[in-house]
Amino acid sequence: MLKSAASALAILVSLSAANAWAAAPAAAPAAKAAPAAPAAQTEDQRLAAFFDTTFKEQLALSPESLTQLGSKDRYGELGDYTIAGEQQQLDLTRDQLARMKREFDYAKLSDSGKLSYRLYEHQAETTMRLAKWRWQNYAVSSNGSALNGLPVMLINSHRVDSVADAEAYVSRLKAMERVGGEIADDLDARTAKGFVSPSFVYKPVIGDTRSQIEGAPFTAGQDVAVWADFKKKVEALKADPAAKAKLLADGEAAMKGPYKRGFDRVIASLEKASKAANSTDGVWRLPDGDAYYADTVRFYTTTDLTPAQIHDIGLSEVARIHKEMEAIKDKVGFKGTLAEFFTYVKTDAKFHYPNTPEGKQQYLTDAKAMVATYMKDAAGKQFSNLPKGALEVKAVEPWREATASVAFYNPGAPDGSRAAIYYVNLSDMTQVLKPQIEAITYHEGTPGHHFQLARSMEQTDLPMFRRLGYQGAYIEGWGLYAEKLGKEAGFYQDPYSDFGRLSLELWRAGRLVVDTGIHAKHWSRDQAMQYFRDNTLLSERDVAKEIDRYITNPGQATSYKIGQLKILELREKAKAALGPKFDIKAFHEVVLANGALPLDVLAEQVDAYIAKTKGS
Repeated sequence: MLKSAASALAILVSLSAANAWAAAPAAAPAAKAAPAAPAAQTEDQRLAAFFDTTFKEQLALSPESLTQLGSKDRYGELGDYTIAGEQQQLDLTRDQLARMKREFDYAKLSDSGKLSYRLYEHQAETTMRLAKWRWQNYAVSSNGSALNGLPVMLINSHRVDSVADAEAYVSRLKAMERVGGEIADDLDARTAKGFVSPSFVYKPVIGDTRSQIEGAPFTAGQDVAVWADFKKKVEALKADPAAKAKLLADGEAAMKGPYKRGFDRVIASLEKASKAANSTDGVWRLPDGDAYYADTVRFYTTTDLTPAQIHDIGLSEVARIHKEMEAIKDKVGFKGTLAEFFTYVKTDAKFHYPNTPEGKQQYLTDAKAMVATYMKDAAGKQFSNLPKGALEVKAVEPWREATASVAFYNPGAPDGSRAAIYYVNLSDMTQVLKPQIEAITYHEGTPGHHFQLARSMEQTDLPMFRRLGYQGAYIEGWGLYAEKLGKEAGFYQDPYSDFGRLSLELWRAGRLVVDTGIHAKHWSRDQAMQYFRDNTLLSERDVAKEIDRYITNPGQATSYKIGQLKILELREKAKAALGPKFDIKAFHEVVLANGALPLDVLAEQVDAYIAKTKGS
């Protein structure tokens, strides 16, 4: 899982070169010469300059995105969380699209330029289309509210390399009061209009939010995460003790004052909303809920498949995977039904890590070893171009375990200044299965999200909006496809590990059934949970977390299997058409070389590859 879809809207100006130019000393005056006539730009060059400009315009509206992507512009600020701020961004998108259509001749562009033009148009039109669902799109989900992501940004992305950087950190702590007020005002408006999130989200979200202000410096006890992070970063500075002492005093005052008031304000609004929350149903219960859901499915799958069609695909895939699992059950000599085998794997101690700090560390050690082994033994056989960015493996921090997903990928900075992170939620090791670790690692790390997302960000020949573009079915479909690449590379030697791989594919197939069941067929939360209990290997904790995620993020769960099936379909098409000319590394390069794509555009790229290879 990419954490998060919203990060797709983040766009980075490649400021390093610009800043280096700005900081360079002025050269000595030279003898005047006649100015050279500027070379005429091609339509592609003009379009590339336009994309660079529009990228910077969008990015300037989001200090958080600037920071997450390595820039220190607007370093002491936080963004605008009001409806007016959303409208400003939407107006800019609409204006930029109109400018592109007005200023460029599509017919004069190269094939590459035409693809960028189409993708930019698609992205802008999608943004404008989804804006009408502003109120139906829950402000509080099972993963938290907008406020919950800000401590993560400060801790993971706000670097402190100087006193000025630390002062910027303090400014952001102070800005939490304004931001908290804006988020709270939005929550209050939604509550008044009746657009309240399902009732089950509030307890964990309020708990995680409150954990940010329980502990030092607010009360006795362990430092809260942001305070611990700020202290660590200040203490590491090369600055005199007096300057460090002032920074710490200013940071403590900011946290005890405006920072805490911002959190208090949001908690009060969350508690108010929780009293009005009286449903756990799908979005069909909201005004125009059916149309909203159909649009989210269209967005996440990048197809015109209907919820009913997706539901049927899910049922078919669940049945197919069950048959493959039955074969492994028989191979290991288990006597009993598949459901009984699920219970055996979920409950037998040998399939679990110890529920101790040592057990958690062993999981991380094993996952890191699997990343290293894949890179050493398999990557060069399946790919011709590998990402340069580093990948870390970490446990989800305790202060956000209650709302964090089972596992997810956090992209690094495009300039390499911050490594990507494969996070895994190890809050309860009794709910973590050893047989699943290989597939999870191949999905979230290598060759899954890291190979696709890091590679995309490193492709400097693409416009930044494409390097950081979000296409759900492509991105999550690639992650699921990558799980099987591990098997093709010779891993999953233990049949139980291969069973674990199938269990994760089954989980994604089941998502097609339950997501559409909840939102299109009016399944209850209990009904959806029971389907997962009856048909998958998910632990009880993960059943609850997953169903709650689908209810509050309608449509997102449909992207994985739809994307994987399309990539597999295109691969089989290429193999059939090319025969001995088919090369897996060349196929993967075609899939990855253009950044994230809608599935129909990906199919066009594969068709062009087939035609070119046939003619060679």
